[in-house]
Amino acid sequence: MAKKSSLGRGLGAILEDVELAYTAELTGGNRDIIKEIDVDLIVENPYQPRKHFDETALKELSESIKRHGLIQPVIVIQKDDGYMLIAGERRFRATKMLGESKIKAIIADIESKNLRELALIENIQREDLNPIELANSYKELIDEYKITQEGLAGIIHKSRAQITNTMRLLSLSKETQELIKDGKITQGHAKVIVGLDSSDEKMAVNTIIGQKLSVRDTENLVKNLKEKSKNPDKITSKIDENYLKKLEDLQSLLQNYHIKSKIKNQNLVLEFKDISDIEQFIYKIR
Repeated sequence: MAKKSSLGRGLGAILEDVELAYTAELTGGNRDIIKEIDVDLIVENPYQPRKHFDETALKELSESIKRHGLIQPVIVIQKDDGYMLIAGERRFRATKMLGESKIKAIIADIESKNLRELALIENIQREDLNPIELANSYKELIDEYKITQEGLAGIIHKSRAQITNTMRLLSLSKETQELIKDGKITQGHAKVIVGLDSSDEKMAVNTIIGQKLSVRDTENLVKNLKEKSKNPDKITSKIDENYLKKLEDLQSLLQNYHIKSKIKNQNLVLEFKDISDIEQFIYKIR
């Protein structure tokens, strides 16, 4: 419980710094907290959960900044002889893309123990993380502060069900998670296949991609896979009956060519008396 209140205080302090910065800028008060600083003096936050940034979206953002200026400053803290970026990495990257030498920044006073918290919460609330990045961010906050999913829901203002469903994606295989990150499988598809065993999950993923299944089609596929796992004997029996029927059909066809055979252990065994029978068989099937 103490950890939960610590998280709340950390977030409150962060938001207070940001609020102070915007109030100072809008009212003409203390502007020292907002400065134009050299882009080259800023290093990225190592706790940044986002690993992939859409290049097209960054270019669009850079064009917007070029046209309208940077409306919302990035947030940094002083570190060594420069600064560490805490929030606003997309804005930072888009500004660098323009070749700008300086950037408008809020210089916040935040203890280093809150850096991970700030980076995670800022991304959860403001960035379009892919579902796996978002799930990992939720997990890191829960593990770091020993809070429940319900506690996290109250802090970031999302429903517990939404958090639970997103975190369940981490139970999927690493291969499937990579496909979700790459956008080859949507979160809607992914939620449906959660809970399948590894072989069925792989088969479902290949079918979704190969046949371009909709979420509804995927639901039907998963339903059939679950039915199969519940009644394996029934499915196997049906397959065996069809298989044996085909063997019998083939056996009848061979008899028309005067080729003897028998069915043994679900195999069709051809019977030859001597080499001449084999030669005649080869001649007939050529």
